[in-house]
Amino acid sequence: MTNLPSRRPLRVMLDATVLIAGSAFPRCPHEVLRHALNGDLKLVLSPLIIHQARIHLSKDFPNFLKGFEQFLKNCDIELIEDPSPKQVKEHQNLVRDKKDIPIALAAINAKVDYLVSDDKDLTAKDKTTEELRRFIQPMICGTFLKEVMRWTSEDLEKFRRRKWQGIET
Repeated sequence: MTNLPSRRPLRVMLDATVLIAGSAFPRCPHEVLRHALNGDLKLVLSPLIIHQARIHLSKDFPNFLKGFEQFLKNCDIELIEDPSPKQVKEHQNLVRDKKDIPIALAAINAKVDYLVSDDKDLTAKDKTTEELRRFIQPMICGTFLKEVMRWTSEDLEKFRRRKWQGIET
């Protein structure tokens, strides 16, 4: 788990799937959040992404909502605008799940270096994300940690089934 060379931090957008999983489980998404807290990357979020994470955490993992709110306070976040409804309507074929269009457009509009998501509708390497991949690089958490943050396979394996018991958060 080496740090990247000193330069401008990568601008990385996380979607709600990563924020939720990273808040509720101590696995790869959690480690991506830790990189954001440590300043290894510049976290880019939109109001919609934050709202989606809050809603799902409140409903599915209410015990982790307070920690998520603390993360938002402690992390240096670049808050960007959500795309307009008109822009969303104009890009209906950007990704296969229409609910993901505003997230994909926000990442494109912000010109982030990476969109990190564990949502296959955003990260599949097939025709359904071909248009999206012309503008940004979407990738799942484990791939991002390995290819961008330079984690080893052994580093990743340590977190695959990790539990909260006995670790520092």
